[in-house]
Amino acid sequence: MSTSTLDLVPREQTARGTGSNVEGSPWAPHLPSYSAAGQAFTRAVQPGYPDWLDHVRAAGECTRPIRLSGTLDTIEATTGRLLDSRHTDQLPDAAIYKACGNRRARVCPACARTYQRDAYQLLRAGLVGGKGVPATVSRHPAAFVTLTAPSFGAVHTRHIRKHTCTDRKRCDCRPDPCHARRDAPGPCQHATPTVCWTRHDADDPALGQPLCLDCYDHDHHVVFNLHAAELWHRTKQRAERTLAKLCRTRGIPPVTVTSANGKPRNIPPIRLSHGKAAEMQRRGAIHFHALVRFDGINPHDPTAVVPPPAGIGLTDLIDALTEAAGHTTFTTPAHPEHPDGWPMTWGEQADIRSISLQGSGEVTDGMVAGYLAKYATKSTEATGHNSTRITEDNVGLYAHPQGTHVERLVEACWRLGHDPTAPGPERGGLRAHRGFVGGPFIEPWNCPDCGTRTRYRACPVCVAQRQASLDTNPANTTTPASPYPRLRRWAHMLGYGGHFLTKARRYSITFRLLRDTRINFRRAEEHVDNDAIRAVDHLDDTTLIVGTLSFAGVGWHTSGDALLANSAAAQARERHETAREEIAHAFGRSLSAVATAA
Repeated sequence: MSTSTLDLVPREQTARGTGSNVEGSPWAPHLPSYSAAGQAFTRAVQPGYPDWLDHVRAAGECTRPIRLSGTLDTIEATTGRLLDSRHTDQLPDAAIYKACGNRRARVCPACARTYQRDAYQLLRAGLVGGKGVPATVSRHPAAFVTLTAPSFGAVHTRHIRKHTCTDRKRCDCRPDPCHARRDAPGPCQHATPTVCWTRHDADDPALGQPLCLDCYDHDHHVVFNLHAAELWHRTKQRAERTLAKLCRTRGIPPVTVTSANGKPRNIPPIRLSHGKAAEMQRRGAIHFHALVRFDGINPHDPTAVVPPPAGIGLTDLIDALTEAAGHTTFTTPAHPEHPDGWPMTWGEQADIRSISLQGSGEVTDGMVAGYLAKYATKSTEATGHNSTRITEDNVGLYAHPQGTHVERLVEACWRLGHDPTAPGPERGGLRAHRGFVGGPFIEPWNCPDCGTRTRYRACPVCVAQRQASLDTNPANTTTPASPYPRLRRWAHMLGYGGHFLTKARRYSITFRLLRDTRINFRRAEEHVDNDAIRAVDHLDDTTLIVGTLSFAGVGWHTSGDALLANSAAAQARERHETAREEIAHAFGRSLSAVATAA
């Protein structure tokens, strides 16, 4: 018998019951220090083992389930009379287990798999309909858009001119040399070669690394990540305006709708709805993959999804998106280190293709939906950087101005995101010396504002006064806030603070609807006895279950419990995979075609 090598929870967690080897922790002194297999055997021979296994089934696959404790009261809905009251102490392990629901595959593969499948259904429903989306959307023009970041300096790449392989996941095509320049001017000003004749493998750690770390513009890189969402918003806005002008040129009349205040107004008869996934490249720059659907406007119901007007179609949509991607640009607000701001524009590698909704063609609806759903569960793993939120205490572990590529990106986030109004001994941001390890205390210093002598990084007196003034004074809405302090908040994401999967309001359904549908389906399939714990919306109209639950911990109590729960979940996954293979065989489809949809 073997157990998974994954950590039960991240090692930074210190909550009760967490950690890879929690059985030896002081929180569980009653547990003997034997192997996970021995713990699993002890649990399995207990009389209440079947009840425990059924109790944890909802979170069986989760790597770090959340434990809740408290009371559950049964109340008569008509009179408010308390019929019964139970405490979670009466349940196995004296807690309710709930899956963490994390979308990141590195943190919890099981919950990320559920999130990925929900993302697939959400994205595909916006192209072919279903799940509350009208089936008429399959007749709307749609395009698959890929927009990349510009170049901030030469990096090692792997380029293949023409693929001859049949499976891109196992591509064995011979790549071109990385940076083959026979007429290169020689080394850069930092004495680093500007050429690279290596044919990099797909797993080469050098991919995405700058040829010269000192020549690479790390500041512009993190600022682009910070403003990438705004650049996308302006690009979509420009495409809509281009299509609106085209409607006026072709004599397509505007649509008159009634605003919230009851006044009629004329608006263009078109609308672009999108579903967008963000991907972090190996160099650490963000770029977007988007499904853009061309809709019309219903004057009687502006929220309805209707086809675009006649006389404008797919070719016009692609032309408008291409023009917007190539010409949308703006300058970021001024920064003390860069008073002119940074220019924001897309890179040269923009790809815009039409989507086939008949299941055939170069780009199909299922293909792009699965492609975007895959990136919804990823984060910064491609760069090799994985960390929780970076603070003053641990920034020295991840950032260094003369370190690796990722360390310089984190340092740029921390330095550019410095708030000059924050009290501290060094108003320039991160101390630049290797060997610095963050901690709660530093060398004693005198605060220049109030004169307090302290060993904390920030003056506690000034921090308290500043927070009190923020709590009592009204917000200043006339002066726009600087966006750059957000760089520190999102330094662990290399400056990108947006969500990895977003959509327009009218593009498709929501994750909440998918989760509620799945919950209702499971409740209809499972038999619930009188002693089971049921949610408020799972009972009839006469009784309610009101829970007063609080956080009790994260993770399984022991490695043996994790082994049993994961083993039962693995058997369920095997049955699911077998069923998926049978479905693929019955319908004559490839297994990859139903991999994400299942």
